Amino acid sequence: MFFTLIRLQFLKSFRSTSFAKSLLANILLGFLMVLLLSYVVGIGVLLKFILEKVAPDQDHIALVNSFIIYFFLGEFLYRYFIQKLPVVELESLLHLPIGKSRIIQMLLTRSFVSALNIIAILLVTPFAVQVISETYGGFGALSWVATIALASWALHWFMLWFKQRFEDSLIGLVGVFIVLVAGAGSSYMGWFNLGELVQPVFAYALVSPIPVVGALVAMGIAYFLCYRFYVSHAYLEDLSTEEDVRFVNQSIGFFARFGLAGEFANVEWKLIVRHKKSRTFLMLTAFFLLYGLIFYNNPAYTTEDGFSFIFIFVGVFITGIFMIQYGQLFLSWNSSNFDFYLNQRGGIEALVKGKYLLFLSISLICFLASVPYAYFGWHFLLIHLATFLFNVGILVHVIIYLALWKPKPMDLNKGAMFNYEGVGAAQFLIMIPMMLGPYLIYVPFSLLFNDYAGLLALGVTGVLGIFGFKRLSTININRILANRYEISSSFRQEL
Repeated sequence: MFFTLIRLQFLKSFRSTSFAKSLLANILLGFLMVLLLSYVVGIGVLLKFILEKVAPDQDHIALVNSFIIYFFLGEFLYRYFIQKLPVVELESLLHLPIGKSRIIQMLLTRSFVSALNIIAILLVTPFAVQVISETYGGFGALSWVATIALASWALHWFMLWFKQRFEDSLIGLVGVFIVLVAGAGSSYMGWFNLGELVQPVFAYALVSPIPVVGALVAMGIAYFLCYRFYVSHAYLEDLSTEEDVRFVNQSIGFFARFGLAGEFANVEWKLIVRHKKSRTFLMLTAFFLLYGLIFYNNPAYTTEDGFSFIFIFVGVFITGIFMIQYGQLFLSWNSSNFDFYLNQRGGIEALVKGKYLLFLSISLICFLASVPYAYFGWHFLLIHLATFLFNVGILVHVIIYLALWKPKPMDLNKGAMFNYEGVGAAQFLIMIPMMLGPYLIYVPFSLLFNDYAGLLALGVTGVLGIFGFKRLSTININRILANRYEISSSFRQEL
């Protein structure tokens, strides 16, 4: 029965009407996956030489053992955003006269066949062969690699449970933040070194199989936790209606003051919190608020006579990341109900202005959340203010204008990672004005006068765009109205 279910899923993939359409995308994704895995192998092979260069007088094995925990922190994060859940397949199988336990076992086993589950092995095996085997022999190297691999696989099963249990609530996002801050943040601030706390476990794996057994037990517990949760919640009503009910009343009363545009902004907000793809963009917006920590406190980007040009891009990114990500698929989010807005009096105009209102609100929240960067210097607050004004005054109109070039339909129920529905050439062209637009204003004034004059010019340009909002927004509204039948026809095509 197990192999019969595997065969049915295989035939379903090939008989799908979207198989031919997604074949090219799957080939491209496969090539990218192989390329990324080759980079992982390359890092593993070069790890020995990197350590000899940056830490020639230290014990490289002990150093690697102390940093393994940070690999698992990173793995926790990328698994949270990339690892897929087998819920869609579960919905299509529950009506069959097959025990739920067998269906769950098949889906969980199939989910294990993933490139994510070989990253740890590809990364640490070259170092184990080159370094560890010379000191601790083949057994020590094998035991060490097995401990890391089993721990990674335990995280696979744990993440399947964690995402299904907490992804649709604030707890999931808070949990990921806690992992990030408590791990890397504590070491950065000097509170405690998390790596040194777990280093003895991996060091003991070099001379004893006990850590391997412990990791195997942890993997078994994670699998049992995941299996029991899926069996207990494998009901169609739980999978299909719970999410819709959970977010049904998540409105923002402030938007109601703006008439029909505000009502559509509320609808857009409900769309965001109800669907995983749009919620992922919202969560990534919160994560990218930390983007400045990479640059603002880095000596490589500080200058004696001012600040680095790269800070302008960082400011644009921090205050406008949601607008950039969500706005590049401007109408694709509404592809399933575009005809509704088309048939309303003033519906298209209200839809566009409602989206503008939503972009402005979230960008303002991002700007306010970035105020603590003033701790590194008041000029960072000025950078964020200038880039925020430029984003909401100018860049948002440019992004929407490019996004309206042959918009494509998309399925909102699919995940965000490695999902290219709704993506076309316009989405790649959007990167050009995002990266070059602010510098076209900032650089001339910065070179002729100083950095603060460049910021002033950038902010004033944004203010002028805000005052000219009606005229600039009308350009995009008229563009939609002029192509409304072509857009509506393309959205009716089957995904």
